[in-house]
Amino acid sequence: MASPALPTPEYSRNMRLIGHSDQGGKPDGVQIMVHRGFAYIGHMVSQGFSIVDVRDVNNPKAAGFVAAPPGTWNVHLQAHDDLLLVVNARDLFADARFADEKIYYTRSVSDTVRPEKTDRGWSAGLRIYDISTPDRPIEISFLSLEGIGIHRIWYVGGRWAYVSALIDGFSDYIFLTIDLADPLKPAVAGRYWLPGMNSAAGETPEWPEGKRYALHHAIISGDTAYGSWRDGGLTLLDVSDRAHPTLISHRNWSPPFGGGTHTALPLPSRDLLVVLDEAVLDNQQDGEKLIWLFDIRDPSNPVSIATFPQPVERDYVSKGAHFGPHNLHENRPGSFISDTLIFATYQNAGVRAYDISNPYRPKETGALVPAAPAAMMDKRPGRPRVIQSCDVFVDAEGIIYSTDYNAGLSIIEYRG
Repeated sequence: MASPALPTPEYSRNMRLIGHSDQGGKPDGVQIMVHRGFAYIGHMVSQGFSIVDVRDVNNPKAAGFVAAPPGTWNVHLQAHDDLLLVVNARDLFADARFADEKIYYTRSVSDTVRPEKTDRGWSAGLRIYDISTPDRPIEISFLSLEGIGIHRIWYVGGRWAYVSALIDGFSDYIFLTIDLADPLKPAVAGRYWLPGMNSAAGETPEWPEGKRYALHHAIISGDTAYGSWRDGGLTLLDVSDRAHPTLISHRNWSPPFGGGTHTALPLPSRDLLVVLDEAVLDNQQDGEKLIWLFDIRDPSNPVSIATFPQPVERDYVSKGAHFGPHNLHENRPGSFISDTLIFATYQNAGVRAYDISNPYRPKETGALVPAAPAAMMDKRPGRPRVIQSCDVFVDAEGIIYSTDYNAGLSIIEYRG
């Protein structure tokens, strides 16, 4: 059977679109994991997660949808071996108070919404599924948290998972370690926050008004957690004692730069760290956002040594929606792993590949900007119908999978 016609990309260089899926009629995608030939995709609007069979990358097939509890976000998830971990949090973008993106990105979430103690109307915590049959997840446990819930996870097998969570008593998302010694009984083991975030203990913010200190997530390598704190910058944490994370170093370049620190990807074999600042407002209202390269041979003194080049083939700032970095492929076990080839999403500028063989001169080696969404899933008022490439996952064969808030799953061949 012939594969369906593919949307025509707006731009491509050294990349080729080879497959596309509307994810079973739910084309709003956030984080994607590709595991044993199936893609697990968290949603921004659809309140649940989808499963897409990608064993034939040219003809992906919708293979299931697992609905979230009412009012709940499943935006991020992680898969390893027979486990799928899925965040549960209040669907903030369904709240009219966040219709203007600036409200979400420029103040602590707890300043806008406070968890109701009764009948809160959403699920907060971590839901764990058995995926030994990949297209039939079976829920095996749920770690309940008091508060807004979890934003993002890092889990690559073994005893420990790591999450960003907004729990009662804190101004915004903090770092938690989760003990999965028994996946049927997950438990919070340790936590870390930046000074000023523990409202219940009487701490008060010392950061500038209009800035948001909140952990997006941390990537763990060995006994170090590399945490990205939006406008709070970068932390390196010693997690050798998972119950008591301690600070190694903290760097923040906002101000003068615009903040939004989103992902910190360690390249331990080279003592390098790729740090991405997310563009969060339309038409670069939040300032120029960059991907940085740090030298971390001395973890107590991370030093920025370069920035990645920005897309220049057209004026993306005036194209509409967000222009700037969003996500990195994170070198997960079982996926494509490289300390010289880096993949990123650039929102209205699509998916990008970079060669950092020379760490002082990163260079772009490929790009693909998918077609505009056929329709808008994001119902917030005034959202432009513009591609917003969100997450990127590269499998062990080098095939690229990228989600979009509205435009479905793009499957891409890198030819650089």
